[in-house]
Amino acid sequence: MTGATRRGRQKGVVLMIALIVLVAMTLAGIGMIRSIDTGTMVAGNIGFRQSAAPTADSGVENAIAWIVANATGLTADIPAQGYYSTRQDFVDLTGNKTEGGLDGVDWNNDGTQPIKVKTVGSIDGTGNQVAYIIHRLCSVTGSINLPTQSCSTNSSTGIGSTQDAPTYDNQGLLLTNRVYYRITSRVVGPKNTVSYVQAVILI
Repeated sequence: MTGATRRGRQKGVVLMIALIVLVAMTLAGIGMIRSIDTGTMVAGNIGFRQSAAPTADSGVENAIAWIVANATGLTADIPAQGYYSTRQDFVDLTGNKTEGGLDGVDWNNDGTQPIKVKTVGSIDGTGNQVAYIIHRLCSVTGSINLPTQSCSTNSSTGIGSTQDAPTYDNQGLLLTNRVYYRITSRVVGPKNTVSYVQAVILI
């Protein structure tokens, strides 16, 4: 074998090695680009989710304003306003427990679930869509003073005096019972990011 033949074969080997290295570098570059794109998408989704939280708080504030304005008529369900006078412990608020069941909340107002919500719509300029549902934390409908009723309440002492009472043991101050309400607010962002905020209030 002559020197020229050996040099020719060596050049062929170098070409193959160079092609393999080039392919490996190309694959590494593609993988890096995909990784950067994925990281950017994740960061963007986190940003949308975080921006949805203040909007969900606005939904809670809307619900509180409605409760205060209708405080005297909250002993029965008002589905059109997303209000229920019982806890509804069976309800799947987020739809994660029984997919396809009929124990969920109709957040999309498409009639697929029995529990209705109040749709607020877009409160700010971000395009976030807000809806909420209110539950009075009681076991049955009707007054909180019913014998069969069981509510989460807070008792506060009324203003008055026992100064003129014949005995102090049977002339106590009047107690006022106030009931707790649970508000669940749901926000759907422009890229279908979904956030839930829940608050328990005493009115």
